[in-house]
Amino acid sequence: MDALTSLRVFREVVEAGSFVKAAERLDISTAMTSKHVANLERQLGVRLLNRTTRHLSLTEAGSVYYEQCSEALDILQAAESAVGVQTAQPQGVLKVTAPGWFANRKFADLLVAYQARYPGVLVDLRLENRFVDLVEEGYDMALRATSEPSPSLIVRPLCKMPFVLAGSRAYLELHGNLQHPDDVARHRMVLPTYTNIDTVTLTGPGGAFTVRNHAVLKTNDTSMALQLVRAGLGLAYFPAWIVEPELASGSLVRVLPDYAAFAPPVYAVYTSRKYMTTKVRTFIDFLSESLSESRSESQ
Repeated sequence: MDALTSLRVFREVVEAGSFVKAAERLDISTAMTSKHVANLERQLGVRLLNRTTRHLSLTEAGSVYYEQCSEALDILQAAESAVGVQTAQPQGVLKVTAPGWFANRKFADLLVAYQARYPGVLVDLRLENRFVDLVEEGYDMALRATSEPSPSLIVRPLCKMPFVLAGSRAYLELHGNLQHPDDVARHRMVLPTYTNIDTVTLTGPGGAFTVRNHAVLKTNDTSMALQLVRAGLGLAYFPAWIVEPELASGSLVRVLPDYAAFAPPVYAVYTSRKYMTTKVRTFIDFLSESLSESRSESQ
């Protein structure tokens, strides 16, 4: 958790007189505001605030700390103004977390184009299919595909990611192609461990059909799932970005092409609008612009 941001949040809490009002001023969640103050108290080993359901007051140690940190923040703000810290060209390390399936050619092309436009930013991209606490683990932002974004974070929708049901030609020749969503129940499935899709709704001719998926193997790695399906183990749901090249080359076949599976929104996720750095803002704006252009071209 960023110590400087925690200092600023603490001062805002004291001056606002409550966590709720401070959160509103900073445009972050109340829970995040509380986390920042708790982080300071943990680092210092003292309680800074006395909290009750109706009242908030500084402890003796908190009063001393507030005076000192307020002075330090004022000096820092003056220094930032003097050197023009918010430069036109973003710089520094941008630490981003995203699902493993972002390891695909389309997203790689976006990263190459962003780096060409903003060479001063070093993107530190960590791909992992798990929930990441941005503040605790020191991330600047996350890219997440979900229908239920966290209410404690700031989110900006970027695009929708349709998932496609696919299998190898060899598997379909051996087990038979599918004509209707009801046929899914009799097929072998490779499913992810990081989300529950034991049942999925497929929408197409005749309406929406809820199908049950029977896993023969589960994995938390989308690339591994892709190799297993190519090897003929079974069928799987893949993000379109991952499977489009496979479908185009013929190494995989789209199953039930007239039926659409789930298509969760992809969000850029971050902790605060007020203290958003230039590197975060330009990265999100660039992705939003690029993905918007991609959607227009595909229509």
